[in-house]
Amino acid sequence: MKRKELESCLQQVDVFEKPKLLLEQYPTRPHIAACMLYTIHNSFDDIEDKLVADLGCGCGVLSVGAAVLGAGLCVGFDIDEDALEICSRNIEEFDLKNTDTIQCDVCALVPERFSNKFDTVIMNPPFGTKHNKGMDMQFLKMALSMSQTAVYSLHKSSTREHIQKKADDWNVKMEVIAELKYDLPASYKFHKKTSVDIEVDFIRFCLK
Repeated sequence: MKRKELESCLQQVDVFEKPKLLLEQYPTRPHIAACMLYTIHNSFDDIEDKLVADLGCGCGVLSVGAAVLGAGLCVGFDIDEDALEICSRNIEEFDLKNTDTIQCDVCALVPERFSNKFDTVIMNPPFGTKHNKGMDMQFLKMALSMSQTAVYSLHKSSTREHIQKKADDWNVKMEVIAELKYDLPASYKFHKKTSVDIEVDFIRFCLK
């Protein structure tokens, strides 16, 4: 499947009807999701026939994309029941048999339960702003404990130095695969602009 075909497919995924600010619920745009998944699939062969986890899956755009690209099984984890309801609806509409969901607080998971259980972890975690300071790093630490091969994640480019320091502390190899513009649509009352571009890094992490 070509990247444009994947993006077109992901444009059919339903997104949040009433996003929740406290959970930093912003949909992963089809263009960015397609870029991420296409690269993971074609450059690193980390999706097809692999056991994939999608942390903070929200409405499931990354899970759906991974399933469409032939994941052996993709499991979406999210704390929000409403988001998972939309995700389940998307899975049903795409008639996917290789996708499942688990409702849980990713930051409160018992690490041993899912330790090294997945080949690949993909995620667009909360950026750790507003009331969620440091949550991006909590997600990353959990993802690294769950993966046998690699973690693929989006992070604000402005935090790159901090994330690199953490990666070094954890003895993890960090590679910025691409620098992207995250087109963030106005989703909440305090947003003054129709949309704003945030510079984000698409990063691959793996154990050294």
